[in-house]
This record gives sequence, structure tokens and C-alpha cells, in this order.
Amino acid sequence: MPLEAPPAAPEHASLDDLVALARRVQSACLARGLTVATAESCTGGLLGHVLTEVAGSSAYFVGGIVSYSDAVKTGQLGVPVETLAHHGAVSAQVAVAMAAGVRERLATDLGLAVTGIAGPDGGTTEKPVGLTYVAVADRSHSRVERHLWSGTRDANKRASAAAVLELVLSGLAEDAAA
Repeated sequence: MPLEAPPAAPEHASLDDLVALARRVQSACLARGLTVATAESCTGGLLGHVLTEVAGSSAYFVGGIVSYSDAVKTGQLGVPVETLAHHGAVSAQVAVAMAAGVRERLATDLGLAVTGIAGPDGGTTEKPVGLTYVAVADRSHSRVERHLWSGTRDANKRASAAAVLELVLSGLAEDAAA
């Protein structure tokens, strides 16, 4: 589960930019017959919102779980308590567990996850405001990226949603090229 090198930072993503990315994700998923589910923490449902802003999303988007609390991460997504205790909720390991958990629980081909500290408070020296991990899991493997945003709470949430969508697209492009 190595951390992937992130693409160009989507720190200034607007809602229109997110919907455009969601259109590309929808097109790629429908072309491959893939279904998607989301597990969101710091984005609070924004990812599901932008996916469903595109007409026809019900053909591939099954649903999502907003897991703002650790209790929901463990109870609904199956994130191991030990993983949360050892790595913390904002970690690559938890992002991957969230993605795998939502994929399994909602029986989809892909699980998308985001966990982070949107701000303006809640950060520490080790895990500052803006730290975010995004992950995508399929049946055989997971991809995860670490980001450190420097915007407002809203900008950090939008950047995180954009990063997840970009990770899906880059993964699908790599799979197609293989």
C-alpha cells in the first residue's frame, strides 16, 4: 500500500470543477461496467453530492457512508479498532480500510474514501490542518495518496473530493493501459 505521488494539486477546485470530474468518473465507470460506493469523513458527503449531480449517476453509484466518527468507521465500515488506535483516523491505513470496507459492505466494484482535517482547527504538529488521505479500493488492491491542503475549510473539502475523483481516474487509466 505505498503512497502514490499525487497529481497536480486541485486546491482551487470549484463545485463546477468537481461536477466535471464526476462526469468523467461516471463515463469511465459506465464504460467498464463498474459500480462505486463512497466512505467520507472530512468531506461530510460532498463526494456523494457531486457524483449525484450528474444525471444518470444511479447507473453506477450505489451509495455512501459519512463516517465522521470513529464509531461509524469501525461499526459501519469495519475499520479495525487497532488500526484507528495505532495510526489515528487521519492516516493512509484508515483511508484504505474505509475504502475496502465501503466496497465490501455496499457490494461495489470500487470503494472511494477520504479522511482528513478540513480545519480551521483540529490539527496538531504531527497532523496539521489540511492533512488528508484519499483511497480507492477494488477487489484486488488499493491506492492511497497523502495531501496537505492550505486553504479554508471549504477549499480543503473541495480539494479532497477532487483528489479522490482524480485518483479514480488515474487508476482506471493505468488499468486500461496495462
